[in-house]
Amino acid sequence: MDGSLLYHEGNRELQDAFHSRAIADRLEERTMHTRFTEGDRAFIESAIYFFLATADAAGQPDVSFKGGPAGFVRVTGPDELAFPDYDGNGMFRSLGNLEVNSKVGMLFIAMHDRPRRLRVSGTARVIRDDPLVSTTVGAQLIVRVQARAIFPNCPRYIPSLQLAAESPYVPRAGEDFVEPGWKSDEALCDAVHPRAETYRG
Repeated sequence: MDGSLLYHEGNRELQDAFHSRAIADRLEERTMHTRFTEGDRAFIESAIYFFLATADAAGQPDVSFKGGPAGFVRVTGPDELAFPDYDGNGMFRSLGNLEVNSKVGMLFIAMHDRPRRLRVSGTARVIRDDPLVSTTVGAQLIVRVQARAIFPNCPRYIPSLQLAAESPYVPRAGEDFVEPGWKSDEALCDAVHPRAETYRG
């Protein structure tokens, strides 16, 4: 290892093959940070979705889409953020991975208005009795992520899309939770778990 927080030998091998080590080092030097800036906070807390990368104890990777209302991901400390786990399909692939391998990668991406990307990598804890559970509508668990590296990415390949509507399944204060159709599917309905009791606002 050469002291880089972002790069390992595999990265370096390809950087050297494509003569990009100098720009890779400059990007790490100029853009990578370990504490959230006010700009990071504003972007993260305006997001209505992000992508979550995890791996199991053997290193088998998984990636998941996480969505919610603006503010569902919160910057809770200089190098910490938190997000809720909502009712899902009960497989707990991502959070189950975090129970055996705390390493996590998060990609925040804006495809509406001004394209933007922000990556956060670090370690995560899944907490059932976190204080945020009792004040976050629909949260059955809270995940807290301690950031190790925070860095933006070039948005050049992000398509320009128009947001038609937020998901009707996002938990909202004072509203009944909308159940997805698959829960009443004849092949699945007898095995569907009950929705956990959560704060409703």
